Amino acid sequence: GLCAAAEPSLSYQELKDLKKANVLHIDVRERWEIDRFGKIPESINIPLGELMEALQMDPAEFKQQYNQKMPSKSDPVVFSCLAGTRSKQALGFAMSLGFS
Repeated sequence: GLCAAAEPSLSYQELKDLKKANVLHIDVRERWEIDRFGKIPESINIPLGELMEALQMDPAEFKQQYNQKMPSKSDPVVFSCLAGTRSKQALGFAMSLGFS
């Protein structure tokens, strides 16, 4: 798996390569930002303010809300935002919930 603590940031090409593997890409920007600046293909949008709740949902509820299988605590997950601040917070949230 991907240890985010060892590799806190990825280049665009590294992300593209990872997305060929089975990595869940969660974009934690606000919905208006996605509307204005565009969606990253094959990412799911969970705004940072919803993330803690989303990662603790019942898997069926998560699938219904985000149209995506909920990640398990050991699944590789990549977070992105606009500048990197929110994705670092998202990583902290996920790790505090037991994601590796």
